[in-house]
Amino acid sequence: MTDYEGAFFDIGGVLLDLASVRAGYVTFLDRFAEREGIADSDALADDWRSALGAYFSGREGTEYRRALPGYQRAIEEATGREVAEAEWRPLFEEATAEHIRPVDGAVEVVEALDRAGVYLGVISDIDTWEAERMLGQFGIWERFHHVTTSEAVGRTKPDPAMFEAALSKAPVAPGDSLYVGDRYDHDMRGGKEAGLVTVAYGEEATDGPAENVDYVVEDFREILDIAGVRRE
Repeated sequence: MTDYEGAFFDIGGVLLDLASVRAGYVTFLDRFAEREGIADSDALADDWRSALGAYFSGREGTEYRRALPGYQRAIEEATGREVAEAEWRPLFEEATAEHIRPVDGAVEVVEALDRAGVYLGVISDIDTWEAERMLGQFGIWERFHHVTTSEAVGRTKPDPAMFEAALSKAPVAPGDSLYVGDRYDHDMRGGKEAGLVTVAYGEEATDGPAENVDYVVEDFREILDIAGVRRE
C-alpha cells in the first residue's frame, strides 16, 4: 500500500530540465545559421527568441497557443523569409534530442511509483507531440496512464479545464493524488483548487501563499518518501 493512489506531474521544469531545452535551441540555431550561410548566428538566435516570446505572450487569458506554429513563425521572422517546415523541423528535433535530459531523479521516481501501482498522469502546458517525444526519449512515456496536454484541452494552467480533463480520466480521487509542479500560480494554486495534494519543486513553486502548497521538495526523490514508496 502507498500513501497516495495517484501522482500527476508537470513536464517542463519538473520531469524535463529546462536548461537542457535551451541548450538544444542554441545548437539548432547555430546549425541552421551555418547551413543557410547566416554569418551572425547570435543575431538570428536573438530574433528567434524574441519572435517566439511575442507569439506566446500574445495569447488571451488561458487560451493555449501551440508551440509548432510558434517555432515556424519565429524562424521565418528571424530569417525574414518563408521557410518550409521541412527546412527547419528535422534539424530542430535532431538538435534538441541531443540535449534534452530529465531532471535528476525524475526517471527513478516515475519508475518506482509505477512499480508500486500508483496511477500516473501528466498535466502540462505543452504540445502533445513534444510531450511524447521527450518522455519517450527518457523511456517513461509508457509509464503514464494518461497524458493531458494544453494542446489537447486548448487551455493552459491554472484553467480548471486542464485539471478536470486529467482527473476525469483517472480512477483516483484528487485528495488521494499528488501533483508535482514548479510554478506557483499555474501548478500549486491550480492544483489545490482542483483538490489535488500539491508538491512544490523549485523556488518559483513556493512564490505565493503557503496554504496552496502541501509539500516542498528539493531532491526529486523525496516524492517517493511522500508517497510512501521505498527508494531502491
